[in-house]
Amino acid sequence: MLYPSAQAWRDAPQKRVLLFAMSGLGKTHVSEILAQQGNWFHYSVDYRIGTRHMGEHIIDNLKREAMKTPFLREMLMQDLIHFGVNVHDHDLRPVAAYLGKPGNPELGGLSFTEYKRRQDHFKDAEIAALTDTHGFIERGRDIYGYQHFICDTGGSICEWVDPENPNDPLLSALAQECLMVWIEGSDAHTECLIERFDKEPKPMSYQPEFLARVWKKYLNNNNLKESDVNPDEFIRWTYAQALAHRQPRYDAMARNFGITVQASDMAGVTNEASFIDVIADALAAHSA
Repeated sequence: MLYPSAQAWRDAPQKRVLLFAMSGLGKTHVSEILAQQGNWFHYSVDYRIGTRHMGEHIIDNLKREAMKTPFLREMLMQDLIHFGVNVHDHDLRPVAAYLGKPGNPELGGLSFTEYKRRQDHFKDAEIAALTDTHGFIERGRDIYGYQHFICDTGGSICEWVDPENPNDPLLSALAQECLMVWIEGSDAHTECLIERFDKEPKPMSYQPEFLARVWKKYLNNNNLKESDVNPDEFIRWTYAQALAHRQPRYDAMARNFGITVQASDMAGVTNEASFIDVIADALAAHSA
């Protein structure tokens, strides 16, 4: 572990942390608090995905839609227009729109084959963005002069790794660079996340094996054909399955590569000092 004790963490001249958890448990909020202190470089994996590793896919999809409109098709073929994508830390709708949802095309659904293809694009993009962590640690220090580093990951980080394998290539590399911190939610947090998602379902990214299993189960349980699936109803149902699927994977990541902080404790972080205290307490508990 990068910081073997609470005191080693407190004494470290350069503090480097990677936060992982389901979306909605405070990763970005805490990262922004630290960035506002002026001495922490905030590396958002989701932002990197949208601006660097998924940009071409998103723009190509916009071009496909434009080609369906004669006026835009003519403009595009004559190279008179171009497309760009605005991705923000708090607004990843361009990425979500590209991922889409499977099901009835009349309800905005994609074929399951196309949905899986886009899921594969996101998987490759997220792995690449996570692999970029080392480079951004160096850039934050050497170019911008930031002393500390906070990596704010996406909720699907656990889908592309083997958290029970102590030699997992991606997790091993990340653990050498940063202190891996799982923000663990309570049952109440889980209920709140499901309720929030139910009100505003959004596209998600899933491990291929998990996705194939839940898709087959959903079709069989509801006696549906692919074209009959309501896209929003499917992803609502799948989200609850994903929470249960991801929890033990996050737990194994923390157990084998890092530490755990309760979401209720992380919610109390208001500045750099309180963040350092929360991490120090978690390291002390881990070492006990």
